[in-house]
Amino acid sequence: MQNLRTIATRQLNLSLSLALMCSLILSACGFQLRGAANLPFQKLYIQGGGISISRDLKQSLETNGIQVLDSPEGAELLLEVQGENYEKRILSLSGTGVVREFELFYRVSFRTREPANPIWSTVQTVQQRRDFSYNDSALLGKAEEEAMLNSDMRKDAVREVLRRLSAIKLTAK
Repeated sequence: MQNLRTIATRQLNLSLSLALMCSLILSACGFQLRGAANLPFQKLYIQGGGISISRDLKQSLETNGIQVLDSPEGAELLLEVQGENYEKRILSLSGTGVVREFELFYRVSFRTREPANPIWSTVQTVQQRRDFSYNDSALLGKAEEEAMLNSDMRKDAVREVLRRLSAIKLTAK
């Protein structure tokens, strides 16, 4: 009975030591949870609202405390989402000519300007790419996987757009 308690105590001490060591290693490497984006504006107007990324972008901006306006009046920055493009290419074929892998691409182009400046910035393009295996016998599952990958690429593109927006230097008012 005493041996069982000793073994249990050692295992508990080992588990606690391991947890402490992992937390120290994570804190020492500079790891931190992703926080809110540090954006240099508070009010934004988005042009090109009919694109599927616009909804995710608006939600992400509002989560970061940015007010997305319905008109350009009062906006500190104008964002024009020019277009998005989904592309699907065959990546590999089997020996019999059956598709085994696809490559998915997602691109979104945008530009910005301050309301007082009539000149737009250069067009920036965010690109995402994913590979996925394909099997005709699991058609419904693979279609769902493709839809999830497209959604993930769009969410990653939103995060990249936010990173690029956080790098914008607005002129002093």
